[in-house]
Amino acid sequence: MYYYVMKSNDIRRNLATEQYLMNEINFDEPLLLFYIEGPCIIVGRNQNTLEEINKKYVDEHGIVVTRRLSGGGAVYQDLGNLCFSFVVDSDSEEFGDFKSFVQPIVDALHDMGATSVEVSGRNDILVDGKKFSGNAMYTKGGKTFSHGTLMLDVDLSVIPNALTVPEDKIKSKGIKSVRSRVTNLKPYLSPEYQNLTTPEFRDRLLKELFHVEDLSQIKDKEYHLTDEDQEGINKIFDDVYNNWNWVYGNSPEFTVKKRQHFTAGTIDARFQVDDGKITNVTFFGDFFGPKDATELADKLKGVRFEREDVEKVVDSVDLNQYFTGIPKEDFLNMLF
Repeated sequence: MYYYVMKSNDIRRNLATEQYLMNEINFDEPLLLFYIEGPCIIVGRNQNTLEEINKKYVDEHGIVVTRRLSGGGAVYQDLGNLCFSFVVDSDSEEFGDFKSFVQPIVDALHDMGATSVEVSGRNDILVDGKKFSGNAMYTKGGKTFSHGTLMLDVDLSVIPNALTVPEDKIKSKGIKSVRSRVTNLKPYLSPEYQNLTTPEFRDRLLKELFHVEDLSQIKDKEYHLTDEDQEGINKIFDDVYNNWNWVYGNSPEFTVKKRQHFTAGTIDARFQVDDGKITNVTFFGDFFGPKDATELADKLKGVRFEREDVEKVVDSVDLNQYFTGIPKEDFLNMLF
């Protein structure tokens, strides 16, 4: 088995690296990847991004959002989480057999004192009955990767804020995440491992997986990126994981209902969104305005369902002509 430890803490670059190594490099043995990233949310391939995240909270706290190639639900990660990925030939493992992929990780954690760790359900790893790892799988071109999370010391207080969508009444055909009771692994490890940083935990896990006492013993198994590799990774980063169309525009068709009472009247806005762009808008309510609000609705068609894009349209008109007495900022805050 070969391994590569990613230097980046950007989930988008790390997923690009994973995809590149899977698709472009042929290894004669399985490949193990480890990566750590700053605060981020990764939604599954078949999910509606806006239906899974609290967009306002995410934007205010600088949480990176991206979409992965594999299915499953949305997950939150920060520097207290360690990601792992196994890349193998497709014919060496049955697709969906998560237990076979993660068993080496489970065995290593048992050796580190977390003896209650077990694979449970379709794709989770539990400790003392609580989830600390979710896993997903993707196959293409004769290769399969199975990647997962290991919540060592994640800030759990962020999760209910970042992954709980406010009462916006979003409805879509996207695959919904199943919220589980989650925990950190750190308290379940043997005392000598409970003060490890995430990189130290990663290195300890590497030693357990390769059954060595020092990483220098497996330096011939470590992969090093070439300049050509970096160029390929940069292209995937730009084209996919840092691309709005992939992260938001790839979401299934959905509807959003926004309603708020203002001193000058009530607005009930219904949005139809497809591929991340507004396809239809209807404004209901007891508001006043000398112009028909359908004029504004028509101007919004084809616009990305993002505050900054809608704001550009609103700035191009006299909003008071459609919703007399309702300030622009209040209108935008209602929508976003």
